[in-house]
Amino acid sequence: MTNKTLVTGATGFVGGRLLQRLSREDGRAVVAAVRSVNAALPAGVATVLVDGLGPATDWSPALEGVVAVVHCAARAHVMKELAVDPLTVYRQVNVEGTAHLARQAASAGVRRFVFLSSIKVNGEFTEVGQSFTANDAPAPEDPYGISKHEAEQLLRQIAAETGMEVVIVRPPLVYGPGVKANFQSMMRWLARGVPLPLAAVTKNRRSLVALDNLVDLIMTCIDHPAAANQTFLVADGEDVSTAELLLRMARAMNSKARLLPVPVWLLELAASLLGKRDVARRLCGSLQVDISHTRQRLGWAPPIGLDEGLRRAVQGLNR
Repeated sequence: MTNKTLVTGATGFVGGRLLQRLSREDGRAVVAAVRSVNAALPAGVATVLVDGLGPATDWSPALEGVVAVVHCAARAHVMKELAVDPLTVYRQVNVEGTAHLARQAASAGVRRFVFLSSIKVNGEFTEVGQSFTANDAPAPEDPYGISKHEAEQLLRQIAAETGMEVVIVRPPLVYGPGVKANFQSMMRWLARGVPLPLAAVTKNRRSLVALDNLVDLIMTCIDHPAAANQTFLVADGEDVSTAELLLRMARAMNSKARLLPVPVWLLELAASLLGKRDVARRLCGSLQVDISHTRQRLGWAPPIGLDEGLRRAVQGLNR
């Protein structure tokens, strides 16, 4: 039987890179669920038009003959939220839409459902030296994290009821070629020599995951027998302070980081006065991820390190 895999969110940051890897594997048929016939996809990837991710979507054409589903599609974390009730909107897509897909997948005979969740299910921050683990009690804070947690709960219930294997992957910040949002902004500022007041942010520790490391783990989770019905955290395996990250990012693009030694307390005060407290928390706070369960259960290790991940991320940066 052909090892046929369906990828949702196939034109997104993670889904697009995953398709590239899957399309190069011999003996694997790949189907991409897309919303436009004009989607640019790797050669050999079949496409099925799907009308969004919601509680009434008909997935039957996309699921025909599929053995594994990798569900990357989601309403992502929105920096400038416009919805009056964000949690309701997140739930419609990330919870109800995901559960609806999973139930149809189980009915269609799909063997394994790999769900791209988020470390936000664990929480927003850790104390220095303390890391999130896969066994921690979930403590999501924002609507995005809450919706991912609720989706995980429903998926486990569906797995118990149907026998379909569910694998949950929770990444922290993902960076790589084509990265957007704050990570892209930081790269551009460094490339242009913009002074950044972050030289003193040396005590915090952040876990990140290179796009290619995340994709490699997802590939492992599609087929590995020991992945069934497990939750895995993923990271590069090297935690860095904000200042060190910026220095190494600048080195990856052959630029010089212009970091100013503004005290952390002053940064936090200024951010609070400007209504940017959450931004300061992300820049100055810690979020560490323990991937020992992932390593031991799957015999997996990140194939590339932080410096190589940053080198790949800065390639093609529009400065």
